[in-house]
Amino acid sequence: MPPAPTTDAVARVRRFNRFYTRRIGLLEQGLLHSPFSLAEVRVLYEIAHRTDPTASALLAELGLDRGYLSRILQRLRKSGLVSATTAPGDRRRRLLALTPRGRRTFGALEALSSREVGLLLGRLTPSGRRRFTGAMATIESLLAGADEGARTGRDWSLRGPAPGDFGWVVQRHGELYASEYDWNEEFEGLVAGIVARFVEHFDPERERCWIAEMDGMRAGSVFLVRESDTVARLRLLLVEPWARGHGLGHALVDACVRFAGKAGYRTITLWTQSVLRAAGRIYQEAGFRLVREGRHRSFGADLVEQVWEKTL
Repeated sequence: MPPAPTTDAVARVRRFNRFYTRRIGLLEQGLLHSPFSLAEVRVLYEIAHRTDPTASALLAELGLDRGYLSRILQRLRKSGLVSATTAPGDRRRRLLALTPRGRRTFGALEALSSREVGLLLGRLTPSGRRRFTGAMATIESLLAGADEGARTGRDWSLRGPAPGDFGWVVQRHGELYASEYDWNEEFEGLVAGIVARFVEHFDPERERCWIAEMDGMRAGSVFLVRESDTVARLRLLLVEPWARGHGLGHALVDACVRFAGKAGYRTITLWTQSVLRAAGRIYQEAGFRLVREGRHRSFGADLVEQVWEKTL
């Protein structure tokens, strides 16, 4: 059982809710300056995007009170936007659908909603948009849970570094490890040094950095650097919390293994900590073996360091 949230954390969430609902107009009498409430527009959305939806299916998806949903459907039917017909072979089931008028009305609402969101994002710089949408994805993933997140079927890809990526690697390592493991600024300094050395002494024939992207946002990173003529070192494996559960960690490690083999290395080594259990599982599944452990104190924490190796 996780610890109870602090009073300050609860207050911050409530403050954000007040800010965001006001900013996107949820407090107005009609959503998007229309005669429809948020709940009514959401019901129209579900009917438009489902195959043969029923009131029971809407109840399960939206979690509305049965009587409240019944009143919404009654109003939408009375307005000529929704129809209900008996399902073939099952007189107890009533299938919902948008009428031609309903499709026109919903289409106009969809276009207006996209325009409003476009205007909202248009106020931000490209990097600000990535931070904004990335933060929303993180919230969605955390609240939905890992199992739900794994079913979203998002598209991801790996690419080489671009301007801004190295600064992002340092920043996200510092932020994530402080948040998840309470590590102090020493760790961010270590990461900054690793990245600086990579940039200053980069050997394109024998070294690589990969940035993972998901839905157009940075989602992870890994580096492979030269340790010696025969040994490569895997460094700075990171996957954003909202992107976990999609195989990105395995893909980043596999990219290192494939490149190391082509570059002529005989061994890949890496240094990590026992507390990073998910990373340890990825290394083990990729064929690495744990060769050494030892207690130490770093980054403001008592840790058990691990050295893993893979023979190519």
